[in-house]
Formats: sequence, structure tokens, C-alpha cells
Amino acid sequence: MVQRLIFAQTDPRRHAGADAPRKARKLMRLLRRPIYRRGLRSGVAAAVEHDSIPYMSGMRTVVDIGAHRGQFALFALERFPEASLVCVEPLPGPRAKLSEVTAGSGRVRILGVAASNRSEDEAAMHVSSRDDSSSLQAIGDLQISAFPGTEEVGRVTVTAARLDSLLSVEEIHEPALLKVDVQGHEYEALEGCSGILGAFHQIAVEVSFVELYRGQRLAGDVTVLLEDAGFSLTGVFDVKRTVAGECLQADLLFERRHGTDQ
Repeated sequence: MVQRLIFAQTDPRRHAGADAPRKARKLMRLLRRPIYRRGLRSGVAAAVEHDSIPYMSGMRTVVDIGAHRGQFALFALERFPEASLVCVEPLPGPRAKLSEVTAGSGRVRILGVAASNRSEDEAAMHVSSRDDSSSLQAIGDLQISAFPGTEEVGRVTVTAARLDSLLSVEEIHEPALLKVDVQGHEYEALEGCSGILGAFHQIAVEVSFVELYRGQRLAGDVTVLLEDAGFSLTGVFDVKRTVAGECLQADLLFERRHGTDQ
């Protein structure tokens, strides 16, 4: 299976030209909105691919775990004009860019921690050569094979913290959205939100179907955790597959079941 993954992801004959039309379409969408153009001037492309996900309208709070340089934050500021954002990003470089692209909005609060299931504690972040692939989990061989250029280039010490120790239910105004994308550490980040999960109406989380990061919990574990917390899986988006058809990753959307609260 590893060999098939390597071939599927690295054969230039299969990928060199296929990506160009998609990138051109995304650029055209980014140029239509002032806030997205501002992001482009800072080298940050808003995550407009989330446009197709059926988020509830009128979100008043968006919590973005794994905010990186502000790709999703820019999208959320445009999509949810009444929402306040809490962005969680542990790496200093991406966090500085996140602060830059969201400056002046007055709606963004940035937390410089790595969301996990621990109380505030020092932890080693495995830094990828593509820093958006960095993680508290060690980068696995399969990740490097499937996504070339994501190998570890160093480690930095960050503060790992439970988000429910930094954010209270009272600070989350309904309706609320939680987005989680932390490269293999999603399960632990969600565990660290257990005290506030009931305040969210929707949760969008990137999951893996194979172990890309060492010791990571896979899609089934994340789904069970959220179902036990009162959420139902309502959609699967942006599925990444090998040429042979095996699923690598996807974005899952969960909604709080009616009458469920914490």
C-alpha cells in the first residue's frame, strides 16, 4: 500500500497539469472579495474551498483550532459577518502572519497555544518543511510519502493546553462553529474541548483514514468521540484519495443533535 501511495502522490505525469485549473478557479474567487485580496497581498489565500460546506447561517462565534496563517479565518470573516473569531495557533511565524491578515477586523482573538487534552504544559511541536503540516504528533513515513515536502525539519517548544481551560461556555455565543485541523492531533484537541463542546452547533474537523502521523487517532475514533458528545455526522468533504482509490483524509461536518446540550 505504501508504494501505491508514493506513486499516486508523486508521479508528475498525474499531477503537474491537473492542479492548474483548480488553482486558477480559486484565484478568480479570491480576487472578487476585498478581504481575500488583502490576504493575497500578505501571501495568504483564504480557504474558499469551504464555500461548498453547508455551514449554518448567522454564526456568532467561530473557534478555529489550527488557524495557521489565517486561511480559514479570512473565509470565516467573510462568510460570517456577525461572528467573533477565536483563532488557536502555536507556531510563532504563522501566528504573526495570522495577526497581520486579521488586523483591523476587531473580531479576532488569537491564542498562542497548541490545543490538546493536557492542562497547560510544554510540548514539542514537530515542525514540517511545509509548516502547515507541523504537529504535536511525530510526522510519519506515510505522510512524507503521500505528501512530499512535509518531512520534519526541526522541533520547537510550545504550550499545549485544553481549550476548555482558556475559553468558557459563556464566551461562546450561539450559533457557534468549531473548526479543527491540527495534523493528526484532532482527537486530543477535541478531548480538550469536552467542557465546551455542547456550546457548538457545528464542528468541522479534518480526519485521516490511515496513520499519517505516529500514534494519531483515525476518522472512526473522532466520529465516535463526537457522536458520544451528542453530534451526528452530516457531511464528508474534500476527500483526498490515492490513484488507486484509497482514502487518505477528508473534512467531516458534525451537527449537534436536537435537544443535546452539555
